[in-house]
Amino acid sequence: METNLCVAGFGGQGVMTLGKFLAEATCDSTDKNVTFFPSYGAEQRGGTANCFVVISDEMVGAPLGDVMDDLIVMNEPSLDRFIGTIKAGGTLFINNSIVKKEVTRKDVKVVSAPVTELALELGNAKVLNVIMLGVYIGFTEVVSPEVVWGTIEHKLGKKPKLLPLNKAAFEKGLEIGRAQRNNLWS
Repeated sequence: METNLCVAGFGGQGVMTLGKFLAEATCDSTDKNVTFFPSYGAEQRGGTANCFVVISDEMVGAPLGDVMDDLIVMNEPSLDRFIGTIKAGGTLFINNSIVKKEVTRKDVKVVSAPVTELALELGNAKVLNVIMLGVYIGFTEVVSPEVVWGTIEHKLGKKPKLLPLNKAAFEKGLEIGRAQRNNLWS
């Protein structure tokens, strides 16, 4: 089994952190092979940012970036740029707080979540990436939620006051991802 994921958005939306959390959780706590490949635009905060994560039972070469199983888009420019990379039958995860454009592809599953709005409701816009990571994990189950949360908890260990907020964000995302998976298969 191999899963190719692209995460794309503006710098400052936590795109790289989302990809790193997923890659590190998989690498540290499973027997799967992982590759993480970041790509920044000209400016970091406010510019474009995307990363590729490949999770596989086999050895992983460099991520190709031209055929994705899954795509997470946090803004419309990312949707425009990467929509063509999702293979038929793949899954598109959308931050529908910002992405208002209709998805015209009918050969992909679409999972939408208002992650920016939810982050603001939780009191901090910076957790939108953790919510989206929860959505992704809740929907795909590519790695166990406990493993991913363990990595987040470890990475934020030096800032324990951030843990309750991030835990709430991750749980909210898991809930949304699981609900959409259940709706899709029912």
